Amino acid sequence: MADAGGITDERLETHEKPGDEEVCLLSIYPATNAYHIPPQTPPNFPCYAPRPSLPSSPKGTNDLPQNHPFRGLTPQIQEEIAAMKKRVAEMESEAAKLREMQASLDQQSESLREDKEDIDARSIFVGNVDYGASPEEIQAHFQSCGSINRVTILLDKFTGHPKGYAYVEFTEPSLVAQALVLNESVFRGRNLKVVPKRTNLPGMARGRGRGRGGIGRGFGRGGFLPRGVYRGGYRGRGRGYAPY
Repeated sequence: MADAGGITDERLETHEKPGDEEVCLLSIYPATNAYHIPPQTPPNFPCYAPRPSLPSSPKGTNDLPQNHPFRGLTPQIQEEIAAMKKRVAEMESEAAKLREMQASLDQQSESLREDKEDIDARSIFVGNVDYGASPEEIQAHFQSCGSINRVTILLDKFTGHPKGYAYVEFTEPSLVAQALVLNESVFRGRNLKVVPKRTNLPGMARGRGRGRGGIGRGFGRGGFLPRGVYRGGYRGRGRGYAPY
């Protein structure tokens, strides 16, 4: 039997057996009087239809049109950017100069340190020196040890009075051992304390009061200034002697 939708519902023959239930087979197939509706595209589907690809534009042709409101940076902003770039270049140049100066100072400091170590290697410390002694007298006391470059008596930087010790610099480091023989020798009624001069490392020595500094009273080659300014002067008559 054909229904309103054009589908025929026909029951096939049934076979009844004792004790069996009725079996009904349903067959579905188009009716002979059904009609076919061709497929149609809904009105809102064309928006999903494929579109032709856009033509490729050559490189550099994607600039803004002439009538576009934004055409680049204003002259004022360009001037500010140029000034900033100039300032950055100046700062980089100054930083490079500072690095060069620092490297030069490091080299000079290393050279001065080596020179000071060389001077200290051929110098002695003389303690318990009479306060009225002069560099000439100390030079005469150690003249038997060898040629002397410089004799320095340190003075208190506040009072200007001698501090009771001196430095004697020889021309050769080997002369220091000969000068150590004069340890406990009598000078102006006092027993001198003679030891090799040590090199003061930066940061190792710290002052504990007003009496730690000093003004040197003596004179020497190379402008060696241990803690202060020299007053008066005397240079030993050894090799390299030059009268003033």
